[in-house]
Amino acid sequence: MVDIWWYGQACFKVKGKSASVVFDPYDSGFTGLKSLKVDSNIVCVTHAHQDHNNAAVVKGTEEGLAPFVISGPGEYEISGINIVGVSGFHDDQQGSERGNNTIYLASVDDINVVHLGDLGQKKLTQEQVEELSGCDVLMIPVGGVYTIEARDAPNIIAQLEPKIIIPMHYRLDGLKFGLAPLSEFLKVMGKENIEKQAKLSISRERLPDEVEVAVLEVQ
Repeated sequence: MVDIWWYGQACFKVKGKSASVVFDPYDSGFTGLKSLKVDSNIVCVTHAHQDHNNAAVVKGTEEGLAPFVISGPGEYEISGINIVGVSGFHDDQQGSERGNNTIYLASVDDINVVHLGDLGQKKLTQEQVEELSGCDVLMIPVGGVYTIEARDAPNIIAQLEPKIIIPMHYRLDGLKFGLAPLSEFLKVMGKENIEKQAKLSISRERLPDEVEVAVLEVQ
């Protein structure tokens, strides 16, 4: 069983049987969100902005052993978790406005999790789609301003064909950035009446036949 928790903005923890990975830990002073208290074997950073790159706040799972930090494209295998970092862009102008953004595909206990970071591309390239193939769970930004907007999300979702979609990077109480609310994405997806859940627990056998949207509570 793979457990997934959300901490706000683009920060998630994905935990398998033997190891865990945290994506995009934020600086609480910069974001206005509460201080992170999380541990992990691995930390993945999509880009060098303070609401995504506070790897130092994540503690190791073993005393005196810091997490392994990944902050760019490449292929990695740590503690039984396979991770592929795929080059992408923070904007729809080939990175000329906001720079690069690494997309991660993490395979945890036979579940393939894709974290899009601050994706600004309204469409993925064919090469990106091929590198991210087999996506089971997709973490996608939907708040606009610095990323794709809610209306852009269905195109990305159609390209990757995930089984479960987890929206992220949208308006939250206390967040210092003026992002769009989650309701805009849920309306686009026709999923307005979804109940939030504290965590998502998933296994290969429990993956849905039809695509589902999972909305997580902030830890």
